[in-house]
Amino acid sequence: MINTTRAILAKAGFDISSAIELRSICFDVVGRRDKTLLIIKVLSNVDAFSRENAEEMKVLADALGASPVLIGETSSSGLLEKGIVYTRFKIQIISNETLAEHLLEEVPPFIFAAPGGLYVKVNSDLLKQLREERGISLGTLAETAGVSRRTIQMYEAGMGAMIDAALRLEEFLNVPIIQAVDPFDYKSRHAATQHEIKGPGKAVGSPALDRLLDIGFAITPVVRGPFEAITRDQQMVLLTGLGSDESKLVQKALIASELSTLADKHAVVIVQKKQRTDSIKSTALITDDELNKIDDKDELTDIILSRSTRK
Repeated sequence: MINTTRAILAKAGFDISSAIELRSICFDVVGRRDKTLLIIKVLSNVDAFSRENAEEMKVLADALGASPVLIGETSSSGLLEKGIVYTRFKIQIISNETLAEHLLEEVPPFIFAAPGGLYVKVNSDLLKQLREERGISLGTLAETAGVSRRTIQMYEAGMGAMIDAALRLEEFLNVPIIQAVDPFDYKSRHAATQHEIKGPGKAVGSPALDRLLDIGFAITPVVRGPFEAITRDQQMVLLTGLGSDESKLVQKALIASELSTLADKHAVVIVQKKQRTDSIKSTALITDDELNKIDDKDELTDIILSRSTRK
């Protein structure tokens, strides 16, 4: 499934990351095309997608300016149908078929699943405009659609409509009012800053990350990522990894390098001892000793920029 997702994205012109081969990671693929940055988790059964995984994807999405998406095949209700957008923990879910249809055939989905059934988005402003311009009463539209007048008012306020009701309204008005659903639409909920730790005297329990707090950075811990934290100040967002396990150092730095390039951010791995190189691809390496001698975040920023191959 992951390879299929990556192939669809590549064919659609996305720059994509390698498949992430670390366990317990909250995403499997990252892709960018122009201004669209996607953080994607791929699961055969979407019921296995946990609230914790969703929250971590939102943290990353908010910090990197991305959209979190879950690609799946089945749920407890059966196969995920082509052309339908599902949600779980406020993250949108589509099948690879829907992804391909949307990106390769330029046929967007028009139906979304929500409690109670399947719905479509109605152009609420256009619906109200047509009703008022034509002098159509709420009661007439309600009778046409087979719903209450209150429901028509809710459609005009932006509520999704049952498919049959929306089709009856379109036929009666003779104007397309059903809108496509953007499976990549994501309204930032500022999850990254909600989980952020900053300020004097704060600590996260890691000496290296605590040192970053001491010199003025804000830290958002990342549990299910190939890096341990998102480190931020007003000028820079860093993907910060800790290289205590030498066997995983190169792999972690390479993954962080790919992600930082796609997200247009910088990556740094803080290592316990000096390495033979100051960077692995675009990921800067800095030792614990070097970090402990730095008293100013601007100094650390300058070191990271000088060692990174991304300028």
